[in-house]
Amino acid sequence: MTPTEKMLARVPLFANLPPHEIQTLAATLTVRQVADGAVLFYEGDEGRHFYIVRAGELQVVKSLGTPDERIVNRRGPGEFVGEMSLFNLDGKRTASVRARGDTQLWEMTRAEFDALLTREPPLAYEMVRVLSHRLTDAHNRALAELIEKNRSLERKNVELARAYQELQAAHAQIIEKEKLERELQLAAEIQLSILPRDLPALEGFQFGAQIMPARHVGGDLYDFIPLSDDALAIVIGDVSDKGVPAAIFMAQTHALIRAAARQNRSPRETLERVNQYLLEMNASGLFVTVLYGILSRTTREFQYARAGHELPLVRDAHGAVWTPPQHDGAPLGVLDFVLLDEATLTLAPGATMLLLTDGVTETFNARREQFGAKRLEEFFQRAPQTDMQTLCQALLEEIAAFRGTAAVHDDITLVAVHAA
Repeated sequence: MTPTEKMLARVPLFANLPPHEIQTLAATLTVRQVADGAVLFYEGDEGRHFYIVRAGELQVVKSLGTPDERIVNRRGPGEFVGEMSLFNLDGKRTASVRARGDTQLWEMTRAEFDALLTREPPLAYEMVRVLSHRLTDAHNRALAELIEKNRSLERKNVELARAYQELQAAHAQIIEKEKLERELQLAAEIQLSILPRDLPALEGFQFGAQIMPARHVGGDLYDFIPLSDDALAIVIGDVSDKGVPAAIFMAQTHALIRAAARQNRSPRETLERVNQYLLEMNASGLFVTVLYGILSRTTREFQYARAGHELPLVRDAHGAVWTPPQHDGAPLGVLDFVLLDEATLTLAPGATMLLLTDGVTETFNARREQFGAKRLEEFFQRAPQTDMQTLCQALLEEIAAFRGTAAVHDDITLVAVHAA
């Protein structure tokens, strides 16, 4: 390894990256020099870069240049700054940063940052862990400062002490609530960044996909994985739980499927390998239903393996809607052997295939009626021949109109494939 690669490999954020990613970072990251006292960026600026300290020290400052100026944190070698503006919807810097002594940084653009998260999804969870620790430290410091400022008042009388304790408890609850809401928002943004940003391009086919979590984050997943110029892997899955635990389990499953798929295994072999790893690492008792298939451009065949997931729905060129025969299949992460339903579909010109999670058919309205398979088939049969993204959006609107004022109880995911 080169000296730069060795330095990057010692950065905690990059410690678990594979060697080729370290080599890529060493070749692409820009090294930036910041003089003592120079401001790297100001609070409220639009953030377009992410920085890792290579040498020296940075001060994180609130209200820079005002009577209320205060240093809220310091970042040394191996630590990073500027990440919040890349996650915030408005892209604004949340604090100013200036150098304490001559400082050397690695600079990463927003595009490079997004690309790295896409290639290495576990890196996002490492960032969430660091951000969570930072929020906890900030909370503890704020609480300690508050205690110090009010210590003299506590000595005055018992009533003031009791009032302060009640105020402290309320303040802590507010901070914890805001912290949780921010972490959930970050988790939702990170989860969406893991999913495909663009629809795939495969000659002779059109694609569409939509996902609607029941909460901030969900347990559904879908992906398109290019295997060659002729083959595209398509996956859709549904974790047994909801919320943050399901989202973490989903991310693990998603990463395992991508890793196994890249080795050009068959659908059965891919799901067998994923099941093996899930059994080794699954201490939560969660499981996931998955449909994983490979679409061939030349043969127009979709060869799939189904681990307890919903069956595909197919509409032929004449408008007839049908599902393949159903055989036994069990979710992944439960049994030490894999029980799969395997089949091959031929998508003739004009045919459309719809993959979905059970949140579609199991949507309830205010009268506790289910949307059900019949309504789904009726919609699919009458839906116009249009682009697949519009088809998915129209189905989501149909489900929302059916649900009305009833609460959303399950994640909904759709993947549509049309043979031109």
